[in-house]
Amino acid sequence: MIMLEKRPQPSQAWTFATPILAVLLTMFCGGLLFAALGQNPFVTIRTIFLDPLFSEFAWFYRPQLLIKGAPLVLIAIGLSFGFRAGIWNIGAEGQYVVGAICGAAVGLAFYPLESFIIFPLMIIAGALGGLLWAMIPGLLRVRFGTNEILVSLMLVYVAEQLLASMALGALRNPDGMGFPGSRNLSQYPSAANLEIISGSGMHWGVLTAFLAVICAYVALSRHIFGFNVRLSGQSPRAARFAGVNPSALVLICMGISGALAGLAGLFEVAGPAGQISIDFNVGYGFTAIIVAFLGRLHPVGILLAGGLMALTYIGGEIAQSNLGLPIAAIQILQGMLLFFLLAVDVLTNYRVAWQRVAA
Repeated sequence: MIMLEKRPQPSQAWTFATPILAVLLTMFCGGLLFAALGQNPFVTIRTIFLDPLFSEFAWFYRPQLLIKGAPLVLIAIGLSFGFRAGIWNIGAEGQYVVGAICGAAVGLAFYPLESFIIFPLMIIAGALGGLLWAMIPGLLRVRFGTNEILVSLMLVYVAEQLLASMALGALRNPDGMGFPGSRNLSQYPSAANLEIISGSGMHWGVLTAFLAVICAYVALSRHIFGFNVRLSGQSPRAARFAGVNPSALVLICMGISGALAGLAGLFEVAGPAGQISIDFNVGYGFTAIIVAFLGRLHPVGILLAGGLMALTYIGGEIAQSNLGLPIAAIQILQGMLLFFLLAVDVLTNYRVAWQRVAA
């Protein structure tokens, strides 16, 4: 009989092998899925994972990897603090949306004034918007013991309704002839998230994502706060004996994740997206959960995982236009990645053992 036997301590080999094996299993099962849809699995997998990097149009697609990957990395870094401490913020998508709304509102409030101070004010507003939205489930958990998973998730739908209200109401472009959506911020120089190096895809959101990776690495590995986060996630009782305030830790971790998600929303609405619209939210907040776990909640791992997920976005768009692949198939592929990651991750703490059954 096959059974799982608890390891004395987690396997370091499986810790590093799990993401790689999960990606390979995703490619294999994704190929079977594409074959069932009538596509050539080898061509489809190549289109999604290799064409953005090595095709004749790679010079065009590579900057898009930075643009797509930056919000994923930024949100996932914030989520990793809470996940390590056992605080499950599942509503980063809502914080991303509210950050975008708050940042865009500040920029549009100054239109058409030209000033270098407008974009920094938008950054502050975006971070505060995401932080305050994340404080709602945080404070409810601390004060009333509610489940932050449910509260943060439900607030995503509230944020979506708020987004639609802003696109159709307070932030709608008065010169837009009645069409929903705000003014295009990318055409308003003082409020635009412009590329730092033209044609490279490197805008201020990308730079902030890299800085977030560095700061998270230092905080988690070199600071007492990172020790408290890890200790709370591994042994909440030991953390209390060590003097860690669980309520303060919940609020800090929720605040960090909310602020970074809000920043991601601001950089997106002021740059690649350009405006507040009904369909502004594209699921970055949910995809970032996959990125966080695929990166093993480690800042460097999250950076690499963000690049991989950005690859599936770009490759998926290429597959849609060139092969006629439905968007739902790409979303299933991304879901497979998390499924296989969690499934294979069992082998980090357990080993497969054979037990003879008595006749």
